[in-house]
Amino acid sequence: MSIRVTLKQVAAEAGVSFQTVSKVINGNSKVAPETEGRIWRAVRALGYQPDALARNLKSRRSRMLAYSWAPLPPDQPNPILDQFLRSMMQAATRAGYHILPFPHPDEGHNLSPYRDLGHSGRVDGFIISSIKYDDPRIAFLQEQGFPFVAFGRSNPGCEFPFVDVDGAAGLRLATEHLLLRGHRRIAALAWPEESRVGQNRIEGYFEALRAAGLGVREDWIARGEGRVAFGHAATRRWLDGPNRPTALVALNDLMAIGALRAAQERGLRVPDDLAITGFDDVPMAQYLTPPLTTIRQPIWEVGQQVIAILIGILEGSPPTNAHELLQPELVVRASS
Repeated sequence: MSIRVTLKQVAAEAGVSFQTVSKVINGNSKVAPETEGRIWRAVRALGYQPDALARNLKSRRSRMLAYSWAPLPPDQPNPILDQFLRSMMQAATRAGYHILPFPHPDEGHNLSPYRDLGHSGRVDGFIISSIKYDDPRIAFLQEQGFPFVAFGRSNPGCEFPFVDVDGAAGLRLATEHLLLRGHRRIAALAWPEESRVGQNRIEGYFEALRAAGLGVREDWIARGEGRVAFGHAATRRWLDGPNRPTALVALNDLMAIGALRAAQERGLRVPDDLAITGFDDVPMAQYLTPPLTTIRQPIWEVGQQVIAILIGILEGSPPTNAHELLQPELVVRASS
């Protein structure tokens, strides 16, 4: 069994006091460059490893950040979540923190994981996503005084630290793109009205139509679960009707993929007979036939920003602006 190297051994090797070594290692002391260099050479030569547990106990910090999200069905991949997690983990590791992910299902209002993790001291703060209207997690975390930041907004006027992507701007870009291509009969594959993210995105569709002097046709708005099967079924109903749209926007790529399949089953050419746009730019979008026009979210930047805001709050230097609204990008491909 290896013997643990102590601060006193490092101090003896470097010819300084162990208090000086402790302060230098923890970044709390300014010493002469020659002295600091001697200390770090001793650290490397002896293979000293700081006792993270003891340091955390002393500072009453776990350096662990908990992340919760609403899990999707097992048969539905989530590349956006994968990219978001990778970005957060990189940013957290760079700052000396770790991410503890745990799922939080949509159904019910079970707040016990937040209560247990927060009061036990196992985590320093929370990152939450899949934010809803009147989200009970936000009120609970604020009442308990647990530091947190959200990926997403909630009710207008509800104040809390967040980073979000402007979904309305994204659907506005997609709809304006179709309008510029000459389309006037544009349908929308949307999420249910109680979806906070869905309502934000579909508002961009409404704005673009109104700006073009076009009315909103309720029969050309289909609301349902954002999966391939729903996009396929809703598009088939439009295509089998007497007055079908010539283009459609989908609130995510999965529904757009379903629409693409429905059009091809009917022998329609995309985009000549039906132009289609999605939202998210999942990796498979560029490999479809035809490749899918979509809205790309700056997910990597979102992950970096939520960690920066939360660590700033934890370390007593919160950003002057804890409300970040990032802009998405239209990626034009052959489907439109």
